[in-house]
Amino acid sequence: MAIAARDFRELRLDGMSRNFGAVNALKGVTLNVKRGEFIALLGPSGCGKSTALNCLAGLLTLSGGSIWLDKTRIDRLAPEDRGFGMVFQNYALFPHMSVRRNIGFGLGMQGIAKEAIKRKVDEALAIVRLGDQGEKLPGQLSGGQQQRVAIARAIVIEPPLVLMDEPLSNLDAKLRLEMRAEIRRIHELIGSATIYVTHDQEEALSLADRIVVMRAGEVRQVGTPEDLYARPAHPDVAEFMGYRNQIRTRAIRSGNLLNVSVGGVSLQGTAVDSITDGEVVATIRPDDLKVADAGPISVAVESAQYHGRDFYCFGRAADGTELYFLSERKVRKGDNVRLGADASRVLVYSRAGS
Repeated sequence: MAIAARDFRELRLDGMSRNFGAVNALKGVTLNVKRGEFIALLGPSGCGKSTALNCLAGLLTLSGGSIWLDKTRIDRLAPEDRGFGMVFQNYALFPHMSVRRNIGFGLGMQGIAKEAIKRKVDEALAIVRLGDQGEKLPGQLSGGQQQRVAIARAIVIEPPLVLMDEPLSNLDAKLRLEMRAEIRRIHELIGSATIYVTHDQEEALSLADRIVVMRAGEVRQVGTPEDLYARPAHPDVAEFMGYRNQIRTRAIRSGNLLNVSVGGVSLQGTAVDSITDGEVVATIRPDDLKVADAGPISVAVESAQYHGRDFYCFGRAADGTELYFLSERKVRKGDNVRLGADASRVLVYSRAGS
């Protein structure tokens, strides 16, 4: 395929800030993105990830900081002069235009000749595997097909950067899985950088080269999916990466490990930051809290949901601690089970560092 991202070496966000009146929606976000990288902005609603994307796109002006594409400062440029592709959550297709005209709209606005537009649109349709759908209207397509059209429209202008704002949130579970693979395939095919906003940690883990976890307008951690999955730097990052059990407790050092109280009994855990003794937050993923006959924690099951191979369960320990865990064997509400966790999977953070 002839469609390929325009060449650049690095996108640089340098202290990017955005205020809405007295509200600091973005607080000095700094990040370098290399050509060909797939970056996921991950965080809960209101954390600033969509604001960051809109600032990059030029839909919002900065209150402070700057954005650079190589040696060119671009935050002062109009959106159309930045040359970025944008994929919106609601597709934003023109309902009265054919698929082909939707995809070629941006090229037409650039004054490109009709023959060149036709050739590029054909290439984009082939990339998103919609070669036989070009004359249809968007309303005649499925949700997944409409999303492919939106992606084709974003890439046909051969952008150095593609911006995606929760593009899969309106699709069903099966289509989301299919489109994840398609988005990654297209990203690798055209060679652009992609910045992808999501609140879904599974999406971020499966798609991104690096994940940027945000909270309250700030970057909390940047790392590979493997880094963030295994070693979140803060308890709030751990919670967003699936460490749903967050127990405020006390720790006593025991050699290289820590003894922490969970559910009224002692477990060994691994310190993430510099901890001696004192107030801590112990975090455990539900799938790392195992049902075991000799497990030290006794829990009364309050709910159990069948998820295929496993049961996703919620229970309460004798001291009232609420715990989420997975069980490979069938459990029901009212059952009593015993739980345990390997010390390497109980991550312990000082409260001061949280």
